[in-house]
Amino acid sequence: MIRYTLKRLMSLIVSLCIASVLIFFVIEVAPGDPASFMLGINAQEDTVAALRTELGLDVPKWQRYVAWVQGMLVGDFGTSYTYRTPVAQMVADRLWVSLPLTLYALTLSTVIALPAGMYAAARRGRTGDVAVMGATQFGVAVPNFWFAMMLVLVFAINLRWFSAGGFAGWDKGLGAGLWSLTLPAIALALPQAAILARVMRSALLDVLTEDYMRTARAKGLTKSQTIWRHGLRNALIPVLTIIGLQFSFLLAGSIIIEQVFYLPGLGRLVFQAISARDLIVVESVVMLLVFAVIVVNFAVDLAYAAVDPRLRSRT
Repeated sequence: MIRYTLKRLMSLIVSLCIASVLIFFVIEVAPGDPASFMLGINAQEDTVAALRTELGLDVPKWQRYVAWVQGMLVGDFGTSYTYRTPVAQMVADRLWVSLPLTLYALTLSTVIALPAGMYAAARRGRTGDVAVMGATQFGVAVPNFWFAMMLVLVFAINLRWFSAGGFAGWDKGLGAGLWSLTLPAIALALPQAAILARVMRSALLDVLTEDYMRTARAKGLTKSQTIWRHGLRNALIPVLTIIGLQFSFLLAGSIIIEQVFYLPGLGRLVFQAISARDLIVVESVVMLLVFAVIVVNFAVDLAYAAVDPRLRSRT
C-alpha cells in the first residue's frame, strides 16, 4: 500500500507541475493588456507603462511564472490587479462559500443516488426500476441553471420559503448559512444524483451476475441481504470514480449557479476577474481548482486500493 501511495503521489506532483505551466502561459497569451484595460483606451502610453511596472507585468513571462510558483508554495498567490488586495485572502473568503456548497450538494447527490440506484437494480425491469430510470433520464437532460431558475420561481418567489439569492453569512449561524445554500445545492445535486444513480444501478447489476452472489443466495440470504453484504462493496469502484469527478465538477463548475443565486463564491470571483482582466486572480483560482481536482483523484485512487486490494498488487 505504501508503494502504491508513493507512485500515485509522484503522479500528483508531475500533474501539478504540468498544469501550472499550462494555466499560466495559456492565460498570459490571452488577448488584452490588464494595465490598458484598467486605465481605459484614452490613457497615455507612459501612464500605462508605469502601471505595468507597478503590477510587475514588464518582466519576462518565465520570471513571473517562477515568482508565481514560488509564492504559491508558501501560500502567497500575489496581489489582485483590480482590488489591490492579496489574492489568497480573496480566495479564502470565497472558498468558505464554494466549498460548503460543494460538500452540501455532493452529500445530497450521494444520499439520493445510492439508494435509488440500489432500489432500481434490485427491481430490474419492474415498475420501480422504470420509474427511477425515467426520473434519472429527466435529471440528466435538464440543465442545472434552468432547474435553478425553476427552484427560485417556485420556492423563493411563489412560496417564499427561501431567499431568491445572496448568502446570509456564517456569522449568523450554521443554520442560516446552510439555509442560504439549500436551493443552490439542490440545483447542483439533482442532475449529478441522476448520473450517479444510473452508474450505481449499472455497477450493481453487473455484480449481481457474479458467481459469489449466486452462492450467497444459495446459502439462504435474501436478495437485499446479498446486495448489502456482498454486492455493494464490489460495485463501489465505478461509483467512487463518479463521486470524485462530481466533487471536482461541483467545485470548479458552479460558476453559472453562483451567478443565478448571486453567491460570493469562487465561481463568481473567476467570472469577475476574467471580466476585469485580473490575470493573477484567474491563474491562482484556476490553479487552486486544478489542485483540488488532482487531490480528489488521488484520494479516489487510494479509495480504490482500500476497496479492491487487487489494485495494490498490480503496482
